[in-house]
Amino acid sequence: MTIQIKALLAGFVGTVILGFIVIPILRKLKIGQVVRDDGPQEHLKKTGTPTMGGIIMLAIILVVSYVISKAYPGIWPVTLVTLGYGLIGFIDDFIKLVLKNPKGLKPAYKMLGLIVVAVAFMVYLIKIDYGTETYIPILKEYLILPEWVYIVGSVFVILACTNSLNLTDGLDGLAVSVTSIIMMFFTFVAIVLGNKEMTGFSALVTGCTIGFLLFNAYPARVFMGDTGSLALGGAFCSVAIMLKMPLILVVVAFICVIEALSVIL
Repeated sequence: MTIQIKALLAGFVGTVILGFIVIPILRKLKIGQVVRDDGPQEHLKKTGTPTMGGIIMLAIILVVSYVISKAYPGIWPVTLVTLGYGLIGFIDDFIKLVLKNPKGLKPAYKMLGLIVVAVAFMVYLIKIDYGTETYIPILKEYLILPEWVYIVGSVFVILACTNSLNLTDGLDGLAVSVTSIIMMFFTFVAIVLGNKEMTGFSALVTGCTIGFLLFNAYPARVFMGDTGSLALGGAFCSVAIMLKMPLILVVVAFICVIEALSVIL
């Protein structure tokens, strides 16, 4: 059985099993969704639906990544970015839902945390001499970028796409289904490029998102919260950079881009 099949099944089965365990606990603890009253009236019925369910996927990603890392240690950079972004989202969710502070983590602190994780990831890649080659879709070739351009540009891509996915997480099943398609795409790309680490990780996240979709599809029984949306955003952005294809996200994550533009407008 290939690494992608094993990782996909592990992610899917693990998420489904853990979902049946964690969701009732979230409901019992009354960690429920808070819906703004200035939005569509039909959304008000979502109030009280268990949220912060991203911890389900995050836990499975961490456990399965640990197992995969024994054969493919190169999986750790993207795993840690995912974990770091998920942790920032968890802190935000915890403040809002458990401490009952609707403002959550201060935006400045939240953005600072996202920047620190992104910069640390990019500096690490420079330190291990991973290379600054970047695939340019229009030219259909790789260009070697100056290190500072590579770092700044990649950090911008990570922040933009991660926050875009966070904005996309508004309707039942939307963000998780979009992420599953994106990660499925990167799974195939990694297979073609012969990158076992990114093949395994992308397939793992794909499996987790499909498993979570069983609970998050309309009518949602659980929402992922910032814990999930920031973690998944960090996951596909870091994979895109490891595959040297961050610019392809403009096309692959087109829905996230449109969501962000609509919010800006």
